[in-house]
Amino acid sequence: MAPKVLVVLTSCGQIPGQEGKPTGWYLPEFAHPYDVLSPKCELVIASPKGGVAPLDPSSLQPWIQNDSSSADFYNSKKALWENTAEISDFLGRADEFDAIFFPGGHGPMFDLATDKDSIALISEFWAKGKVTAAVCHGPAAFVNVKLPSGESILKGKDVSGFSNAEEDSVGMSKLMPFMLEDKIKENGANFIKASEPWAPTVCVAGKLITGQNPASAKGVGEAIAKALVSSLI
Repeated sequence: MAPKVLVVLTSCGQIPGQEGKPTGWYLPEFAHPYDVLSPKCELVIASPKGGVAPLDPSSLQPWIQNDSSSADFYNSKKALWENTAEISDFLGRADEFDAIFFPGGHGPMFDLATDKDSIALISEFWAKGKVTAAVCHGPAAFVNVKLPSGESILKGKDVSGFSNAEEDSVGMSKLMPFMLEDKIKENGANFIKASEPWAPTVCVAGKLITGQNPASAKGVGEAIAKALVSSLI
């Protein structure tokens, strides 16, 4: 039986308090891991509200022009993100899956970071020893997850995510509810980032897998695949 991965997308399609400022999940951060995982795994897609998980329109360019993976995914896989299940449907069902994965985009900063069902779901997957992964802003989903001891799930681990320098460079820092790099550090993690913004970085800390930015998405998919092979041996 193929490994089963629960992919969790944001339901936030608008930056709160910013009329006309759309957001969502970021195209290559789902497309690239999908290319790696879909031939080997069964993928199930969820979001906090279910239904259509909003794709950040800013992620279409230049990706659908310059990246065949993103273009093919956008043109042929819309059913994946337009018919998502609700996260709450999967509470208590971690045993059915082998991994959980959170693509980024700015949306997760506004909903998944504080969504009670998402936090509970991550806690369940982690307690069951499942691969737990995210890329770019996806690790925002982890910043409020606590272990039974009360410590952060991130404490003492090597963790990557969208850096302060990258956030500043896209002019989004003032619109964020927190800076992801700072919040990861506040949780006691060892924040790992590339020497230059936008270069790929993937951290594997046991079953916790994180990537820094869109360029890291394929590497995160590969790390998930490798971890699943190891866990199923």
